Amino acid sequence: MSGRDLHSGSCLCGGVAFTVRGPLPPVVACHCTQCRRTSGHVWAATTVPDERFELITASTLCWYRSSEAVERGFCGHCGASLFWRPLGSGTIYVAGGALDGAMDLHVGEHWFTGDAGDYYCPEGPPPAQVIAPPSGLDCSCLCGAVRFGLPGPAGAITACHCTQCRKLSGHYSASFDAEEETVRWQSRSALAEYETPGGGRRGFCFRCGSSLWFRSARGEFSVEAGSVVGPTGGRLAEHIFVADKGDYYVIDDGLPQSDGA
Repeated sequence: MSGRDLHSGSCLCGGVAFTVRGPLPPVVACHCTQCRRTSGHVWAATTVPDERFELITASTLCWYRSSEAVERGFCGHCGASLFWRPLGSGTIYVAGGALDGAMDLHVGEHWFTGDAGDYYCPEGPPPAQVIAPPSGLDCSCLCGAVRFGLPGPAGAITACHCTQCRKLSGHYSASFDAEEETVRWQSRSALAEYETPGGGRRGFCFRCGSSLWFRSARGEFSVEAGSVVGPTGGRLAEHIFVADKGDYYVIDDGLPQSDGA
């Protein structure tokens, strides 16, 4: 079997690892509220028949039933968004960010573009702000077990394409800076934290796998834009660590890009 026909993938911590065999169809980028809430921005995946998908390690794999017909797979240790599976379909959607190395793929479709966040467009430059920026932001995981508020609007939002953010989000991340002391916790019964290799900590819901926030080793705090319920009042402003971006998508919004932070 050629290298193009065998692909490996994993979560960030390595608790979940897998392989997929055979040619892969184009990637689908999904902008629905559920995918944005769980990934923290936008989720993107390719489809694999069950018989060509193999779990190598699954010690930390968790599944969340997000509807009667669908369940979502994530790592319960690091919170990486990995899989989406229509029950009984015989197929599994695998996150592009979870796959390792070059894949020779491209984004072929955008789903639920009407649910895209107010801070970006599925393709092209971010939209002009046409509503009054919110003075407060309500944030929540998908299942509602973790909820918090903070002052708004979100302001400048940064897209990060580093390997760590791509592994955790399933595509790439988008977040905005916030003062952690202004966060008003409403519920954190299912809040988990994962310490990254660089000494930062990522907050996620251990029940549904939603990405929520990041605290750097220096104490800087940022919130995932996809966790905001309703308008953010923010605008995507830049792309960082683009040298690590996936080969299956292009950055076409004309915003500033840098290879580092």
